[in-house]
Amino acid sequence: MSRYVHTGDTEAREPLLTGDYLETHEPNSDEGEIIFERITSNITHDAAAGTQRRLTYEEAVEEAGFGVFHWLLLVVCGWANASDAVEILCVSFLLPTARCDLSLSSSDMGLLTASIFLGMMVGGYLWGYLADQRGRCRVLVVSLTINGVFGGLASLAPWFWLFLLMRFISGIGVGGSIPVIFSYFSEFMPRLRRGAMISALATFWMAGNILAAGLAWMVIPRTWIHFSLGSLNLQSWRVFVMLCSVPSLTSALIFRLLMPESPKFLMEAGREKEAIHVFKVMFELNMRGKGKDFPKFGLCTSSKPRGKTDETRTRGSQRGRLAHILIQGLVPVKQMFKGPLRSRSLVLLVIFYCISFGFYGLWMWFPELFERMESGGGSPCANVSLPSSHYNQSCYPVKTAVYMEGFVIAASNLPGNIFTILMMDHTGGKALLSGSLLLSSLTVFLIYVIQTKVQSLVLSCVFSSVSVITWNALDVVGTELYPTQLRSSALGFFTGVGRVAAITGNVVFGKLVDTNCAVPVLMVSALLLTGGLVALLLPQTKQTELT
Repeated sequence: MSRYVHTGDTEAREPLLTGDYLETHEPNSDEGEIIFERITSNITHDAAAGTQRRLTYEEAVEEAGFGVFHWLLLVVCGWANASDAVEILCVSFLLPTARCDLSLSSSDMGLLTASIFLGMMVGGYLWGYLADQRGRCRVLVVSLTINGVFGGLASLAPWFWLFLLMRFISGIGVGGSIPVIFSYFSEFMPRLRRGAMISALATFWMAGNILAAGLAWMVIPRTWIHFSLGSLNLQSWRVFVMLCSVPSLTSALIFRLLMPESPKFLMEAGREKEAIHVFKVMFELNMRGKGKDFPKFGLCTSSKPRGKTDETRTRGSQRGRLAHILIQGLVPVKQMFKGPLRSRSLVLLVIFYCISFGFYGLWMWFPELFERMESGGGSPCANVSLPSSHYNQSCYPVKTAVYMEGFVIAASNLPGNIFTILMMDHTGGKALLSGSLLLSSLTVFLIYVIQTKVQSLVLSCVFSSVSVITWNALDVVGTELYPTQLRSSALGFFTGVGRVAAITGNVVFGKLVDTNCAVPVLMVSALLLTGGLVALLLPQTKQTELT
């Protein structure tokens, strides 16, 4: 297969090298239709270049080595991942006290925990598509900034509806950074280390979880921490919300000032010189002190620039251009659900829904459930299935044990993260994903069955440790199942699907937690079981090459 290339005033046919895939446009095909065809690698050609090697992406990554650059990248991307965790989970920790200051019912609390997921649903695909078209790094800077700015402004909102709106807009930013950060990070990694390094990146979610729980434990119970801003009294929980916005803002600043664009994206965009410069930076940091010189080579890149449109497309009315943008934005979704990608996309659709409903539906309510258990003791469902009027009691003094228990559950992620890092490259993501989902299902069922607070805390810690294996495996599998042209769009789309599930889970918990707690808990267990069985249908991606 071939494509048309303009050479002077003539039009000649020549093959287009794109690393591991050939991107072609049939002369009579529909606009936006992309066909991926497997090609061979390590080709040396082009008479003008003499004997200069032309490397594929995977070969260039290997040439750049592995070392200091990748560990620095892990810290920077990890901090961004942790900042997203802090922003998402902070609401769950402020519920026990904010419910009084904002006069929240259980249904209101369900809407509040769901608001950031609604924003993430909107932002997930939008930012993922833009990252595939305009670049990963630029999108990360903008999405992290939106996350931090509006997360901080939420702390100043005097009314519930305004707090809800700020959390929603903050969620739009979070929805962009989560899928894009994994695409960006994976595209710097050599094939044989990719699984373990992505698992290591995913562990920073635990760090963000622990940071949010630790801040809540240190700040919210300290009722003497408050400030006055006009007529608004900034209680300790508002100070906590403000502090939670700092990680996102610092991450955005670091990416803006220090981080390069993804070399894989640059190669696919036909920007060879910029891609070689990134590989040179990687090489110099990794080989510092080893006395090696950066080798001379060319890259097998696409000569079709990204983000460019024909003049005929840019003419016409504003409405026509907007319609074209919307249609083009749906092209990646169409490609995901056709051909060989269709079956894996359907499977991931089910898995993302099941794990997101189960994890976020239950996790976001843990502090509230434990706060209620402090009042009555026993298992969560034995003591929360009470009329809502029973719970209209004062939020003060704040029960410190609630935040201590939240911190313990957050820290229990550590064994799961260590296990994932050690086993990912040996077993592959598919086995870990299916096994952890099945074990999570059993754990949630047991949470419903047990009768004491200690047993609830222990099983909640087990659920935390096992479910983090699921998320880590999903991060690895998701990045390896799709080609570069679709990777961020696919992860953004599935993140959006997960947010729909998270919204549903939180609304269901909010509606039923006062009347029939058993229904949402058992529903979570059933969905996790479904996800674990469906995951067996995924292809094995262990140590596969990125395409």
